[in-house]
Amino acid sequence: MDTYAIIDIGGKQLRVEPGRFYDVRRFTPDVNTLGSNIKISTNRVLLIRQGSDIDIGYPWLANAVVKGRILHSCFGRKLAIQKIYSNKKTCRICGYREDLIRFVVDSIHLNGRTANNQ
Repeated sequence: MDTYAIIDIGGKQLRVEPGRFYDVRRFTPDVNTLGSNIKISTNRVLLIRQGSDIDIGYPWLANAVVKGRILHSCFGRKLAIQKIYSNKKTCRICGYREDLIRFVVDSIHLNGRTANNQ
């Protein structure tokens, strides 16, 4: 818990720690053709904290990389959208599930060094 990073992935800012998995919006056209255990890395790192040291980027940190791998694709919770027509006294309910990718963070690198958990 001493080491974490804040990254920009899938259009959202996400606080990540090494060894944990996260669900983000699908950012590749078709993950099923790629399969699982595909290695990914992102250099859109906004902040890295190692113990009491905090490095903040403007907007991103130079020479900072978060590496991980894709576990599998999944779906989010079903969202129900209800539209009510008051004059007709009817309603319409539509729903969808968002396509997500579950990935695990393997390591956080800053200036070529791996940020270790202490």
